[in-house]
Amino acid sequence: MPETIRVGTGAAGVATIVLSRPEKKNALSIALRDEVSNAIDGLVRDPSVKVIVLTGAGTVFSAGFDLGEFRQLGDPAHAERLWASSDRFHHTLLQCPLPTIAAVNGPALAGGFDLAILCDLRVAAATAVFAHPEVTFGDVVYGPLHDLVGGAVARELVLTGRPVDAAEALALHLVSAVVAPDALDAEVARWAAYLANVPRELLLRTRQKIIRRAGAHPPRTLDL
Repeated sequence: MPETIRVGTGAAGVATIVLSRPEKKNALSIALRDEVSNAIDGLVRDPSVKVIVLTGAGTVFSAGFDLGEFRQLGDPAHAERLWASSDRFHHTLLQCPLPTIAAVNGPALAGGFDLAILCDLRVAAATAVFAHPEVTFGDVVYGPLHDLVGGAVARELVLTGRPVDAAEALALHLVSAVVAPDALDAEVARWAAYLANVPRELLLRTRQKIIRRAGAHPPRTLDL
C-alpha cells in the first residue's frame, strides 16, 4: 500500500507531517488517519522533537474523510476498523503531548476542518476556507471549535455549514495569521520557532494543562 503521508524534520525541534493524497484532495482515509496517528506517536517518543506541523500536499489542506469508505459500513469488520481509526486519530491529536501547528495551505473541509481545530495553532494561506459541509449527512466535531471561537460562532458554523474564508477566520481568531500561499512555509516556520525555543519539558507540562482543561478523556469521536 502506498504511503499517504510524508514525515520530515527541518529546523531544530520541528517535525512536519504532510498529508499526501493530493489527487484525492488529501481525503482522510483509514490508512491516512492510521499513518498520522502512528507518526505522531513516533515523533512524541523522539526527544529531539518539540513541535509537530501538519499540512497538506498540493493546494488543499484536506477535504475531510474519504466518503468512499462509508459505502462499506454494511461490513461489520470494515465499520469497526473505520470508527476505531477515527477515534484514535482524533484523540491522538487532542491528547498529543507536544504542541501542534496546522499549516492550512488551502480548503479545510469537514474532517479537514476538525484536523485544523484539533491543533494548537493554525496558520493559513489566503486561499484557506473552513467549512462543515457534512452537516447535511453526518456528525461534526463540536467541542474543540467551541473552545476556539465561543458558543455563538461555533453553533452557527456547525449548524449551517457555511464557509469561512481566511480573512474571516483571522477576525474570529480561528487562525493566528494569514499570508500569501508562497509565504506560508516561512510564516509557519516563524511560529514554530517560538515553540521550539521553549524547553521540551515545559512544552510537555503546558500541553498537559491544555489537555486537562479540554477534558480530553477518550470517548468516541461522536461525543466530541
